[in-house]
Amino acid sequence: MFKATVKDLLETALAERSDLFLIEHTVNQENHIKVIIDGDDGVLVEDCMFISRAIEHNLDREEQDFSLEVMSAGATAPLVHKRQYKKHLKRGLMVRTASETIEGNLTEVTDKNISLEWKVREPKPVGKGKVTVKKQANIAYRDIVEAKVMIKF
Repeated sequence: MFKATVKDLLETALAERSDLFLIEHTVNQENHIKVIIDGDDGVLVEDCMFISRAIEHNLDREEQDFSLEVMSAGATAPLVHKRQYKKHLKRGLMVRTASETIEGNLTEVTDKNISLEWKVREPKPVGKGKVTVKKQANIAYRDIVEAKVMIKF
């Protein structure tokens, strides 16, 4: 009952803010509510406060004791929602499939797949030495085991 109420409150809050979307939410046996959100334009502290208030202000602590934690998806957290890819266009990604791991720049995002581009040094077709070659891969979401943004400093 408590979990269902929390889920309904969360869905209502996210319906009000179409720029935000849910990554994960849990309610454990001790009624610790943990919500992880992301946004099409990132997540501000105010966004987390909005979601937190939407849940907390509609629950009665006299009826149910609970704790609440609302946070944004971390920069190093894997991408788990299709909407997350769009905001990372032109950024470096490390994408792991069942058969390979590719590091490249995200160049395109569609409803079914993503496209990555990267450069690699390969031996010249004729003669000695190496030449830089641009590679590209289209990867279907269903084939992605894990995808992470590569943070560069």
